[in-house]
Amino acid sequence: DWDDIPPSSALEEISEEEAVQIIAEPILPLQSSTLRDYVDHSETLTKLVHLGVDLSQVEKRQKAGQLLLTLDFEKDIRKILLFLKDVGVEDNQLGPFLTKNPYILAEDLEALETRVAYLKSKKFSKTEIAQMVSRAPYLLLFSVERLDNRLGFFKNELSLSVKKTKNLVIRLPRLLTGKLEPVKENLQVCQIELGFQRNEVQQIVFKTPKILTASKKRLKQTFDYLHNIMGIPHHMLTRFPQVFNSKLLRIKERHMFLTFLGRAQYDPAQPSYISLEQLVSLPDEVFCTEIAKASIQDFEKFLKTL
Repeated sequence: DWDDIPPSSALEEISEEEAVQIIAEPILPLQSSTLRDYVDHSETLTKLVHLGVDLSQVEKRQKAGQLLLTLDFEKDIRKILLFLKDVGVEDNQLGPFLTKNPYILAEDLEALETRVAYLKSKKFSKTEIAQMVSRAPYLLLFSVERLDNRLGFFKNELSLSVKKTKNLVIRLPRLLTGKLEPVKENLQVCQIELGFQRNEVQQIVFKTPKILTASKKRLKQTFDYLHNIMGIPHHMLTRFPQVFNSKLLRIKERHMFLTFLGRAQYDPAQPSYISLEQLVSLPDEVFCTEIAKASIQDFEKFLKTL
């Protein structure tokens, strides 16, 4: 899956000095393999566990375990927690947030505040910023330059207005934190391989941002079936691109059932027209009775013949 990558600054080697400090604490069990073993000896870890931080998950993140052992709760961590609360991360979300992004505890508070100030200067509201930070926990590890370049990339690449660019990243804040390569590739796939016009790609992405991070293989397979087998033209796929988020198997099963019943009509000019939304969004029961005009038993029986 397409995942957030923490910036490299969070993964820097710890200095000799810090390494010595870790070893110099004689009460820590030396041959420890897990952070759990340190909890009794470390007030910081105890407090983080109380907050709901899952140490077994933190350990899986590169250098994160060592990082936590070098921090002091009162001196280093408290101010970051207050900052996160101020940004709008709910109390009950602090634990899950730090489990995903322990690196923020080592960030410079001023740098974090500058990044939030930047988002505010771009007219993101407090609620929007809180929502973005909660849904993309690495967001505040990135410099203002990087955030600015990112917003610029989506604005220019998709010819979106400032308002629409903001709307896009509020709905999918991972666009600001993940890698750009897969996004660029998907934009190319839509234009070059699937044959959508630039303005169609813009509409598709704005309606369903997830297309930018979807698997290329799945995009191509779904498009191939919708366009080449079912005969759905580009302009209709542009009107309802949510169809690309549907499971291909669901589309196939329903299309074949409608074909079997002689009801597969996707031309809006025809009286028995079935929209893509009706095809994929309705639950089986409703799809059968209202669209296929058949019973769910008929549909289940039909699926067994495939």
